[in-house]
Amino acid sequence: MNIYKKTALGAVIATVSLIMAGCDSSQQAQTSAQESSVQEKTASNEQTVVSEKEKLIALLDGYYQENLERSPIFASFRGSKLGYDQWGDMSAEYDEETHQINLTRREALNQIDESALDDQAKLTLAISKSRLDRSIKIYEFSDNDYVMQQFRAWHTLVPSLLINIHRVSSEEELQAYVSRLEKVGPLFDQVITLMKAQAELGVYPPQWSYPQMLEASKNIISGVPFDKDSDTENPIYSDFKVKLESLSLDDETSVAYLEKATSALTDIVLPAYHKIIAELESQAEVAPEGDGVWRLPNGEAYYNRLLNHYTTTDLNAEQVHQLGLENVERIHNEMRVIMKQVGFEGDLQAFFAFMREDQQFFYPETDEGRADYLAASVKAIDEMREVLPQYFGILPKAELTVKRVEEFREKSAGKAFYQGPPPDGSRPGIYYVNLYRMADMPKYQMEALAYHEGIPGHHNQLAITAELQGLPEFQKNARFTAFTEGWGLYSEYLGKEMGFYQDPYSDFGRLAMELWRACRLVVDTGIHSKQWSREEAIKYLQDNTPNPANDTVKAIERYIVYPGQATAYLIGKIKILELRESAKVALGDKFDIRRFHDLVLEDGPMPLSMLEAKIDAWVKSAKQDSQVAHSNH
Repeated sequence: MNIYKKTALGAVIATVSLIMAGCDSSQQAQTSAQESSVQEKTASNEQTVVSEKEKLIALLDGYYQENLERSPIFASFRGSKLGYDQWGDMSAEYDEETHQINLTRREALNQIDESALDDQAKLTLAISKSRLDRSIKIYEFSDNDYVMQQFRAWHTLVPSLLINIHRVSSEEELQAYVSRLEKVGPLFDQVITLMKAQAELGVYPPQWSYPQMLEASKNIISGVPFDKDSDTENPIYSDFKVKLESLSLDDETSVAYLEKATSALTDIVLPAYHKIIAELESQAEVAPEGDGVWRLPNGEAYYNRLLNHYTTTDLNAEQVHQLGLENVERIHNEMRVIMKQVGFEGDLQAFFAFMREDQQFFYPETDEGRADYLAASVKAIDEMREVLPQYFGILPKAELTVKRVEEFREKSAGKAFYQGPPPDGSRPGIYYVNLYRMADMPKYQMEALAYHEGIPGHHNQLAITAELQGLPEFQKNARFTAFTEGWGLYSEYLGKEMGFYQDPYSDFGRLAMELWRACRLVVDTGIHSKQWSREEAIKYLQDNTPNPANDTVKAIERYIVYPGQATAYLIGKIKILELRESAKVALGDKFDIRRFHDLVLEDGPMPLSMLEAKIDAWVKSAKQDSQVAHSNH
């Protein structure tokens, strides 16, 4: 922290020096005592502004650095090599320590004199306070957050991080890879301890999730070297070999490293997975029935807190449910227009069945079909990239690649998702598509998915955030789901205004994606507040959307283990579109779509209320500038 203090002091001295250098010496000699006093006050005020802002930035930079040091996994995702040979501490004691750190940080931010900050720093302070407040509030219910679940947990994080995140460009980083393999045992021991502690409280993931977790875990320990007679290699083993070969080490050294990795896999990783499989099998026998979090300790209060956490609004479960029903009806009506446009005879349910079943809408269930889907996704993104400068002033520098979800996790993973690049640009952004079943990936939804996860959606948003200059990493790394996923869904809609979805079936696919998010409001609150069963929620999606049956099952299973998260998408999109339309009305021909989009993205994620205040301030300022210009004219 001494470095930051020196930096702040240096900035103050430099500022005052620049002020003094700007004064002509002869003028200074003639300055009256009154003018001198004014200058002294001005310099003093300038010093206060700079020092208080520097104090804030120093605090936040310190918080971010501490986060990197405390969590090697977080550091790896951010492109840092801190703790590159570690997994980190997953214990309950660590979580409690994190909570106490957040409380201390929040109190430190309270000591910042907001009146001495410029507008940018005030926003930084507000976002940082909100981020800490959300973490502090949700900690009360941390025991209800499933340690293991089928969608994304420790059994799949280990191979995913090693394969996709742990880059190897030196022998030291290769050794760190081996060290991480050797530490999977202690990592899983901590995970199992947490699983048992939750079970004692009556907190189990739903019964149906256990077979999926067990299958995925067993898949990860299949192939060579676990099964020497197998026709396939284990994905971790294959990945290590590729990274080893990339270093071009001498044969003796390469053989030694491969032997160490093989030993770590068979002697440590394999028994660690056997232990977690045994615990999953044991819990599967006693896990109670029920799906929603209403069945957990303080379940109703927990769900209300999650809704607030994810939407950054005060909407309660009933309000969210009704908002969903209203939008489902709206989108159904828009779909009926397209149904008439393509000349379909029959009602909406019949049209849904047609879109689900007609093979013209699907790539074949073959390697060629999967390759064609990937190629079409790349083409959609390339065409969108050409138009982006007409709608955005700020564009991401990081590359975007399209990749198939790895086979070891594709059965339980979502249908598409995005992984952002680190701040240093050492990795591209990755748009993952899940091609496990081509029947779940209709052609007519491909455009909307690519715009949501790629550009102008999450890649624009998260890559630009990572690349922003002058903002603390602590602020850039904040996550507000309604903002982030609201932007993704808004991007799907924006694609239509940009001239895409020329095929009416593809435009129907866009509406189908939005309908999916509207239905989420209904089923998420249905499951977790109204005590709907998994089967009731699946039926609602199948009755009200054109999505394939397997798609609806996987979606409901995701919403069950991530309560509240799915409600953020449409709520965020509605707010962003409302803000845009109100700004257009207020500014008329002075409205600039490129400036609006830059304003939304240029400070990173934030609560919806702060975004609204920011856009309102821009509109007010733009109107004043227009009035001044008109007056001068």
